[in-house]
Amino acid sequence: MPLIDFCHIPVSIIKRSEGRSAVAAAAYRSGTKLTNEWDGLTHDYTRKGGVVHAEIMLPAHAPPEFSDRSILWNSVEQIEKARDSQLAREIEAALPRELSREQQLALVRAYVKDNFVDKGMCADFAIHDKGTGNPHVHIMLTVRPLKENGAWGAKCRKAYDLDENGQRIPDGKGGWKNHREDTTDWNDKGNVEIWRAAWAAYTNRALEAAGQPALVDHRSYKRQGIDKIPSVHLGPAASQMEKRGIRTDKGEVNRQIAADNKLLKEIKARITRLYNWSKAEAEKPEGQQPSMMDLWEAQQQLKRPDTRTGKIRALQESAALFSFMQANEIKTMQQLHDKISDMNSSYYDLRGKIVQAERRIAVLTERGEMWAQYNEYKAVHKQLAKVKPEKRELFEQRHSRELILYDAAARYLKELKDSGEKLTPKTWQREIDLLTAQKQVDTIDMKAMREELKAVERLRKAADQLARQERDKSHDRGPER
Repeated sequence: MPLIDFCHIPVSIIKRSEGRSAVAAAAYRSGTKLTNEWDGLTHDYTRKGGVVHAEIMLPAHAPPEFSDRSILWNSVEQIEKARDSQLAREIEAALPRELSREQQLALVRAYVKDNFVDKGMCADFAIHDKGTGNPHVHIMLTVRPLKENGAWGAKCRKAYDLDENGQRIPDGKGGWKNHREDTTDWNDKGNVEIWRAAWAAYTNRALEAAGQPALVDHRSYKRQGIDKIPSVHLGPAASQMEKRGIRTDKGEVNRQIAADNKLLKEIKARITRLYNWSKAEAEKPEGQQPSMMDLWEAQQQLKRPDTRTGKIRALQESAALFSFMQANEIKTMQQLHDKISDMNSSYYDLRGKIVQAERRIAVLTERGEMWAQYNEYKAVHKQLAKVKPEKRELFEQRHSRELILYDAAARYLKELKDSGEKLTPKTWQREIDLLTAQKQVDTIDMKAMREELKAVERLRKAADQLARQERDKSHDRGPER
C-alpha cells in the first residue's frame, strides 16, 4: 500500500520573548483584523488570501464569550504579565488532497476535540488552501488551564521536596526546599510524539472512510529509513521575505535541498527500472537474450535525425554508449546487469553521504546564525545592565526587539553548551565548507551516474525495438501448420 510522503507536523510555542503575540498570530491564521489590547497594536490580515475556514472550539467550562476570537486571545495576553511569557501553542499539519473540504473539516474537528478540547484547552483553528496543492491547518491552543468557574488557572505551582519519610526538607534559611511543577501535563515533551501519531491515525481513518488506500506516516524520513533530506524551517521573517520575492539564505538552502531531493528521486526511479529490466533479461535462456552487438546496432537505427544538430547529437550519444560498454567491458546481458547492480550500490552510498552532509550543514548553519545574532545584540544587553533602575523600563521598551533576539540566542547557545558542545563558530564554518565541498563532489558523481543511466536506457530502448520487430515477424508469418 503506497505511503503519502512523510507529513511534517511542527509543534511550536508562541512566545512574547520572540516578539510574537497570540492576537497577531490568531489574526494572521484566521485572515481577520484584531487589536492586541496588551500593546495596543492592530493586526489586519483581512486581505490575506487562502483562508477557507476558521473556527474556535472550547471546553465545556470555558466562558461562552471566548468563542469571539478577539476576546479569547486578548484574555490570554492580559493574563500573561511577563516579558518572556509563553502565550499559545501552535500545531500545523498538511491536509490530504484526497479528501473533500467537508471531509477535511470533519477530520480536523475530531482531532482537535479528542486531543485538546477534551483535555481542557481552548482551540482556534484555520484551514488554508490557496489552490496550489498544499491545503493545511493551523491549530492554536491555550497553554494556561481554565478553572471550573471559567477563570484562568495557574500554569505551575510550588511543590515541596520531601525526604524518604515524606517530610519537608529544610533549606537552611528558615524555609523548605521546593520546586516548581506544572499544573497540567500539556508541556510534557512526550506529547509532541503522541499528537503527531494521533494526527497520522486520524488522517488514515478519514482516508479509509473516504475509500482512499493511501497512508500517512508521522515519523521523520530518517526514522522511516528514507534517505530524503528534510527542508529547514524558514521562520516568520524569512518566510515573509520569500513570499515578497526576496531571496533569503534559508530559502536558498531549501531550494538546494529541493534540487538534491529531485535528483535523488529521479535517479532512484531510473536505476530501479533498469535493474528490474536487466535482471529479467539476464534470467532468460541464453539463446533468448539479445547480444550487446545486436543492441548496439539496433540503437543506431532507433532515430535518424535530419538536421545537422540532431545528427551531431546522435553521434555523441552513440559515442557515449560505446565508451560506456567498452570501459565496463560489457559484452553480455549478465555483465550489463552486474554493472547496474554496482551502480545501484554506488547510488545508495552517494545518497547517504549527500543526505548526511545536508543535515549536518543545516545544524551547523543554525548554530552560526544564533552565534551571529548573539554578538549583534550583545552590546544592547550590556547597556541594559548599566541603565539606572528608574529608566530601565523605558530602555527595555525602546530596545524590545534587540533584547528579545539576544535572549533567544543566549538561551540557544547556553542549551548547546550545557549539552556538552563547544561554542566554536570558526570550526563550525570550516566544517560547513568541507561538507559543502565534499557534497559537491558527490553530487557531480551522482550526475555522472545519470549520464551512464542514459546509455543503459538507450540499450533498453533498442531491446524493446528488437522485441517488437520479432513480434511483428511472427505475426506476418502467421501460425505454423
